[in-house]
Amino acid sequence: MTPLGAIRERVVETRLRFKRLSTEDIETYLASGEWRGKAGGYAIQGIAGSFAVKLVGCYTAVVGLPLYETVNLLGGEGFPVRLDECRVRG
Repeated sequence: MTPLGAIRERVVETRLRFKRLSTEDIETYLASGEWRGKAGGYAIQGIAGSFAVKLVGCYTAVVGLPLYETVNLLGGEGFPVRLDECRVRG
């Protein structure tokens, strides 16, 4: 909700196509255990990214949060978005 109580939303459509997976591809991926705890059973930024043939739309939406759209929605409501704080810290 915005400070004035309005709800803002944005629909983001992204299409991702995987290559045709062989039995060996599937067995190897399942054995890796990387699928555990993943929405949809994969993370494009991991092993399953090697199966991706084509992505049309927003990569960050596949990862989990469409950043461009989120930043624009926040900025449009007057929330300051400090890009210098958008670093991965380790």
